[in-house]
Amino acid sequence: MSDRIFFSLAAVAAVLMVALALVYPQGIGKRSPKPFGHETYYAVEARKDAAAAAAKAQAKAKAAAPGAPSAPSTPMRGPH
Repeated sequence: MSDRIFFSLAAVAAVLMVALALVYPQGIGKRSPKPFGHETYYAVEARKDAAAAAAKAQAKAKAAAPGAPSAPSTPMRGPH
């Protein structure tokens, strides 16, 4: 293989690696552009933990007052 072909291919490979490094995720929690963008593990776990804590608090509130009616989720409108 001649040097002209080898070094041309090496230059193309180097440019492609630099381009990939510009769009690939740089660390935990950072989002990258579309081709590589995805939700991080820690964001998914934080959302799961928040949902579990909310469900636990709701169950605790329901157990604390079994006979009491629950509050409406939206405010009531009009004269009542």
